Amino acid sequence: MITRTTTRIAAYVLLVLAGVIGGGGLLAFMLFLFAGSFNLVDLRLGEFPALLLNAILCLAFFIQHSSMALLPAHFGGAVYAVASGVVVLALVVFWQESAYRLLAPQGFVRWIFRAILVLAFAGVAWTIWTLGLFTNFRLRSTVAELRSTEPQAASLVTYGPYRWVRHPLYLSALLMIWSYPDLTLDRLLLNVSFTVWVIAATRLEERKLVATFGEEYRNYQLKVPMLIPWPLASGRHGEIRVKVVDNSG
Repeated sequence: MITRTTTRIAAYVLLVLAGVIGGGGLLAFMLFLFAGSFNLVDLRLGEFPALLLNAILCLAFFIQHSSMALLPAHFGGAVYAVASGVVVLALVVFWQESAYRLLAPQGFVRWIFRAILVLAFAGVAWTIWTLGLFTNFRLRSTVAELRSTEPQAASLVTYGPYRWVRHPLYLSALLMIWSYPDLTLDRLLLNVSFTVWVIAATRLEERKLVATFGEEYRNYQLKVPMLIPWPLASGRHGEIRVKVVDNSG
């Protein structure tokens, strides 16, 4: 028989695991994007088998992120965060670096790439600050369970990065993956595959938001760009407000 105490213990354990594994995975992946492959496990594969393994690691990441977003809200967000951490840590650990370097700018150009990457990191931090840590990591339901309260409804956001683009985290992700200056074959694979996934995920999320909020979100779409900010975007949508939904808790 599942008691209230058992449920609270489960919530606490999942929250700790989400912070350690999910948060650790995110930090490791951001460091991977900044520094390049760590070469932690050298499987001594040929060029094609290594790229194939990298493609499988990317595919596992995409499938996990897309499919588990449909988990029920109660503890689904915490499970999602843990699973995301496991998958992304596997990608970082087993990623195989290619010996073929396609681009390696130096000097001022290299510093421009680095500056863009720092800007992307700042965009991630800004978005997390705007929405709140638990909302970004889908942990509100788990925290509510520990506090013996009902999860708060998702807040309405009209400020911060959402004044410029409708999906600032996706924009930051694209900037992060393309701003690493040394372009090897494996990095090109990562960049292209993640770009395709981000665009597809953004389109799917747009459909969900339109279905949920109807004309309100359509008006927001007309006045705030989806991924690429344009001048004066922050002042064009007036009082239109977009609801940021945390479907997984």
